[in-house]
Order: sequence, then C-alpha cells, then structure tokens
Amino acid sequence: MKVLVIRFSSIGDIVLTTPVIRCLKQQVEGVQVHYLTKTAHRPLVDGNPYIDQCHFLEDEDLIEKLRLENFDHLIDLHHNVRTLRIKRALKVPSTAFPKLNIQKWILTAFKIDVLPKVHIVDRYMETVAKLGVKNDGKGLDYFIPKADEVTKNDLPLSHSAGYIGIVIGAALGTKKLPRHKLQELCRQIQHPLVLLGGGEDKVEGDFIASVDPIKVYNACGKFNLHESADLVRGAKLIISHDTGLMHIAAAFQKPILSIWGNTVPAFGMTPYYGARSKQTAQSFEVRPLYCRPCSKIGFDRCPLGHFKCMERQNIEKIVDAIHTR
Repeated sequence: MKVLVIRFSSIGDIVLTTPVIRCLKQQVEGVQVHYLTKTAHRPLVDGNPYIDQCHFLEDEDLIEKLRLENFDHLIDLHHNVRTLRIKRALKVPSTAFPKLNIQKWILTAFKIDVLPKVHIVDRYMETVAKLGVKNDGKGLDYFIPKADEVTKNDLPLSHSAGYIGIVIGAALGTKKLPRHKLQELCRQIQHPLVLLGGGEDKVEGDFIASVDPIKVYNACGKFNLHESADLVRGAKLIISHDTGLMHIAAAFQKPILSIWGNTVPAFGMTPYYGARSKQTAQSFEVRPLYCRPCSKIGFDRCPLGHFKCMERQNIEKIVDAIHTR
C-alpha cells in the first residue's frame, strides 16, 4: 500500500501530524508513506524515519510526478482548495480532517464555544482510522540530525548547569507578549534564561536580554531550526507563546508554560504529550475578556488597539508556576 500525506504548513502544524505518520508506518504492514509539504519545511520531514519519500509543493510537474506514484490512498491534513485540486487530479480514495471552521467562526464572532473538546492531533488521527490505524499514545516526534546538535561550547558558561527557554517569537503580533512584559518576565525569573526564536526576533531579543546580559542569553537568529530545537530539548522548562517551538517542546516531553493572547486553547492546539505521558502543560490566558478570541490565527497588532489579552497577563503567576513545578 502507498499513502500520500499532505500538510503544507506551518512548523507547529507539521510537527502535530507526526503521530499520524508514525502510527501509519508502524501499524499498516508494508505501507509506503509519502509526504507533501512546502520546500521551506523540508528540514521537518527529511529526517523523519517513518517517511519513505518527500514531495514539495514547488516541484515542477508536481501533479504528474504524483500520478506516477500510483497512490492507493491520500490523507489530507491541510484541507483547503489546493489539496482539493490535488485530490481531484489524482482520483484516489482520500480522507480529510475536520477543520471545524464554522465552529471556530462562531467562537471568534459570537464568543460561543461549540467546539468539541478534541485536540487537533486526535482529529488528524481520525483520517487513518479506516486503515485500521489507532493512536499509540506516544505523542509527537521531532528528529534532530547529529550535525545540528548543539554543544556546551555553543552556550555561555553561565548556562552550562541548566537553563529555562523562553520562546519570544510567534507568527503574528497578537500571539506575542509585548517587549516590556517579556523584560518583566526575565527580570523576575531567578534562573539562567535562553531566548529562542528566528532571525526576525534577534533585535527584539537583544532589547529583552538587556535587562540582565549575564542571566539572559539571546539565541534568536544564531541557530537554525534544528539547533533551536536542540536548545529546547536541553532546557529544564519552556515558556512559550502559541507557536511552533511550543509543539517541538511537547515532542521532547518538556514541561511547558504556554501563554495565550488572541488565540485560545479551545481551538485544540495546546501542547500535546500523548496519552502515555505523565507530563503536563500549564496555560496562561486573560479570562474573561469580551474581545477574545478575535481570530483563529491572529493579527499583526490588536484590532481594538488595547491588546488587553497580553497586557493583562499576570507575570507573577507565570513566575510562581516555575517554582511550583
């Protein structure tokens, strides 16, 4: 049997598909698992031992190449117009996960929660149920190539005995604590800290780290994705917005303090450890707040201008949670 799994983006969403890949490969005898995503996300799939072959949306003659594979089944974990075109072109049996867009719209527009209390991973798993595949309860996967593992020399000596990771970035502004709140958080935590994010977060990280350049090390922009993931793996605890590194932290079974702005845990995207894990995450959100959630994804800035969902975050409670874990 040959199966094509589709998920185009983003980092966190692709990591959340890994239980489907692993369970499919391990539970269906002789199955060949192919994965279609964007070229930008190649590092996330290339090293996955449960994927037999990767395909990329930007490939020339993509549809013709996929036709030549003669797939038996297609698992659509993105479920949009582009995946619909691919399914129509390949004309093979397929299953797609329920996006629940109407229920999410009701929650964002009217603040009425009619969403099922089901994590997105479990909704992903429903797509392979007809193939006899069940969730093994082992959580998420993330694979770091040996060449991308960080060493003790990559961090300051002050952080060699252990550190807490703070993910300062997010895809959109309304998912991120403002700079002054992040600075306040860093001032109050009495542990070595590593700021995590991409190159776009480096300048912001420098401002945040300036509160205590010895205690706070800005790793943003200094490491690639796999190296940043290895820094996550080496942390004692991760503090994160609703972003991809949060899900990578869950893949490594790290204790997580997740901070939520305009998005909400009710969307089903909380840290996922798997049924076999005893690890737990703690969420911090401003409730009640009449305008939240304002979007299922987010905005560059608060549409109402006050940004209460992050400005009212209680930093003392977050710091207290570190010491009680």
